[in-house]
Amino acid sequence: MSAVGYELLRRKGGLTAFALAQPAQVRPVTKVMPGNGLLAIPAQVAPQSEDPLDHILFALKHEGVNLQILAQVLPAIPAAQMLAALKQTPNGQYIRVAAFLWEHFNGQRLEGRPEITVGYASVFDPARYITGPSRRDARWRVDFNGLGSLAYCATVERTPAIEAAIASDILGRANAFLKSLGPAMLDRALAWAYLHETEDSYAIEQETPSEDKARAFVQLLHQAHEGRRLSEDYLAELQSSTVTNPLDQAVQFRGEQNWLRGPGRGASGVTYVPPWPELVEPLMDAWMAFANDAPSQTDPIVAASIASFGFVFIHPFMDGNGRLSRFLFHKALCTSGKLAKGLLLPVSVAMKRNEADYLAALQAYSRQARERVKVTWIDEGEYQFEFRTDDAIFRYWDATACVEFGFRMAAQALDVELRQETVFLERYDQVMRRVNEKIDVRGNDLATLVVICLDNDGVISRKKRKRFADRVPEASFEVIEAAVRDVLDEADDEDTDSE
Repeated sequence: MSAVGYELLRRKGGLTAFALAQPAQVRPVTKVMPGNGLLAIPAQVAPQSEDPLDHILFALKHEGVNLQILAQVLPAIPAAQMLAALKQTPNGQYIRVAAFLWEHFNGQRLEGRPEITVGYASVFDPARYITGPSRRDARWRVDFNGLGSLAYCATVERTPAIEAAIASDILGRANAFLKSLGPAMLDRALAWAYLHETEDSYAIEQETPSEDKARAFVQLLHQAHEGRRLSEDYLAELQSSTVTNPLDQAVQFRGEQNWLRGPGRGASGVTYVPPWPELVEPLMDAWMAFANDAPSQTDPIVAASIASFGFVFIHPFMDGNGRLSRFLFHKALCTSGKLAKGLLLPVSVAMKRNEADYLAALQAYSRQARERVKVTWIDEGEYQFEFRTDDAIFRYWDATACVEFGFRMAAQALDVELRQETVFLERYDQVMRRVNEKIDVRGNDLATLVVICLDNDGVISRKKRKRFADRVPEASFEVIEAAVRDVLDEADDEDTDSE
């Protein structure tokens, strides 16, 4: 079956744009039908020629907006052909969008365009995509409503998972839950969240922060609520506060090529090559314009996911990009104003528990980008990089999978991590009240044993008893176990009654 639309443009033009999740193909169907990894197109609906402009207009109508492909194919369309198509249907929605984009990607105006007399056409269909603020172009009567700008724009489709997550109002529920706690419990829950968010963000990078670094990162998380706008100086300041090696602390965006390595040997061990150094500054300027304003212009978790993953894909520093990207997730939530000051969702804790899914979300983009770079091994730690693509793959990317992941982690941070820790603290308090009435054990030892017992379903192992035997009488272990089991049984009874 023949390819049409974006897939034909990609193949026929030898484009380096990423492979399509659902390439359009002519099939024996009676209507356009998505499914089974393709978009089935009736023969009578498909373009009747292989002319690129016909397939661009078809794709805009039936497949949505793929800026990666459009950025690479529109410059090849002659101005005369664009004008001829415009004169045939000057008020056509898709030819106007195509002409608007043609001018941007060619860096020139289409002179002699016909008069346009209809209302504005949106580049992104709000029924299909999460959209950004309206930016109207009076010349073409086109509304660019993307998540970013034509210098940097991610796309997010309204999948059922994303629609359900938006409707669930995670930040509203987080505010309500945390405010429902008493002041003392809230302080303890947040202290846990800030500390474990720090530890797990470093753990994802397979690092253990020193006490000073952990304290600095906790302080950094608190600063997310201060509203300071992102800039090169500010990001370099943030990077320096998270990196231990002073030789890797940055004062500006990188001016050299970096790469990510896996366990393989030579060139095969290079798993991702971020954009070339000359592209970093313009990309970061456009990324910062998005990251500073998007949290208040669209759903904050959508903005946070794009900002966080987009930062990693650009990789503007030689080190520290991963943990800084997770700070930027929090920064976006705080910038939105929809998470009360001082509150925090421990998203990195959830990500650490779901590292395979986190890696898959990253690789949905990074694997295809890596395929477009020829890497030649020179010597240990030295490589030559040949980019066999243009900047479109870094400027325009499909963030749908990353946003779905961001919503899942935000929900888990609230509904699992925070709630479970609060339940744990409440049970801890109940056990401590009961055992303090019956035994006299050194405070630190008692606290440690209660935590051990709660984590082990009411049992203190022989190994743990032996460790404390010189300070804790054997009978005290029994009292602690009994108290924990009683508290856990009561909790089970409450859960049963509530069902």
